[in-house]
Amino acid sequence: MRIARWTLRSWRMLCESRVLPPVRCCYLSLSASGVGALTRYSAVVGSMARQAEQVARELLQDELPRRWEHVQGVARRAAMASPLFSVDDADLLVAAALLHDIGYVDRLSTARFHPLDGARYLRAQGFPRRLCALVAHHSCAYREAELRGLTADLAEWVDEASDLRDVLWWADMTTTPNGKPTNIDDRIEEIQKRYGPEDLVTFFIRQAKPELVGAVVRTEERLQAAGIGYTAK
Repeated sequence: MRIARWTLRSWRMLCESRVLPPVRCCYLSLSASGVGALTRYSAVVGSMARQAEQVARELLQDELPRRWEHVQGVARRAAMASPLFSVDDADLLVAAALLHDIGYVDRLSTARFHPLDGARYLRAQGFPRRLCALVAHHSCAYREAELRGLTADLAEWVDEASDLRDVLWWADMTTTPNGKPTNIDDRIEEIQKRYGPEDLVTFFIRQAKPELVGAVVRTEERLQAAGIGYTAK
């Protein structure tokens, strides 16, 4: 049986009532201190997320260990929101969360703009175009592309401006650099402090703030409506 959409409660009821066939669960070890160090992805989050976890681990774990902690935290947030979506979209969402920052890896950084570099690498590896587009446009990347003179390059991928895209932005913008939950205001403040007042990234995040906050607010309203609890600092 295929389920197009479910709430967390309805999914549990279906499983408990045996309406759904038994599924084998897979576990991705997403290391982090505290609760949720081992995050459970049921079989509804499938092969794309597993492949993404392997790629992200190989690229980030040794070279950029703090970035690896961050993407694991973003993936945990995405998995929390996955009951909002279809089986395939839930898989895609978690995969995008795991892969969104791989463009920071030095050997992949040709344009020196991590959303674009990550998307190009994923395309070369044969990942689905929609996944590449989500990575290319994550967290209002088009604003930073404008400042870097890379608008035409980024235009190869279209921002789908969907609920799923909002959730990816929310997951990224409510996760600290070391993978812990936070809120949008503290996250933006931390970015500005980390880069400094004169850095291009600081100018970008100021310009992007209304759109980022909009995605976060919309997502948290959807989570609340679906009865899905989430943690914010």
